[in-house]
Amino acid sequence: MVETTEKEKSKKVQPHYIGHRQRLRERFLKDEGKSMPDYELLELLLTIAIPRKDVKPLAKSLLAKFHDYAGVLGASQNQLAAFGLTQSTIAVLKIVSVSAVKMSWQKLAARDEPIINTYDYLIDYCQMKMGRLDIEEFCLILLDGGLRVVHEMVLQRGTLDGVAIHAREVLKAILDYKAKGVVLVHNHPGGKLKPSQEDIARTKDIENVLKGIGVKVYDHLIIVQGAHYSFKENGLLA
Repeated sequence: MVETTEKEKSKKVQPHYIGHRQRLRERFLKDEGKSMPDYELLELLLTIAIPRKDVKPLAKSLLAKFHDYAGVLGASQNQLAAFGLTQSTIAVLKIVSVSAVKMSWQKLAARDEPIINTYDYLIDYCQMKMGRLDIEEFCLILLDGGLRVVHEMVLQRGTLDGVAIHAREVLKAILDYKAKGVVLVHNHPGGKLKPSQEDIARTKDIENVLKGIGVKVYDHLIIVQGAHYSFKENGLLA
């Protein structure tokens, strides 16, 4: 009988997923993941945080829970923790999510054109940043005299039901950054697309205050997952 070497023994007991991970990496690098289904792309991402375990079942469970790849990345830390993910795994997922938002913003801000020419980029950025949030945020997209995007800031974070925002807070931000125009943006976590009466009244207050210093409210966008509502397009701005 031929004696089995230690190397051969090690090879025999090697976990099955080791070779699978290598094949996933090779396939990803071949076309940068363009041909990979969501569960394989998520599986490959999870291997970074979980090096010694078959993560395919976890990837499929996450997709079943959060519907798609974007849903997993867009889930809150609390939601991911409640699902049972460790802090290191959550960190890996959120790094990718934050990187995607940052790239979208930089793509928007780098375009030296009036906002009217970059509106699709603006909508994409707002969707990526706010479309899947489980709390309401109120943001300002600040514009210069040529209506070009120059800065973005979250003015308030609230609850599922809303944020308490006042015109004076918007005015202070405008003055601090010497902006000449602004796009107001907030999300509706509950999924209701149309503005409430409070949204309309709040926008008119802001518009009236900023008009006094010659600053234009270019639009107010309401963001829900996969859709948006424009005050400008619906005739709700002066």
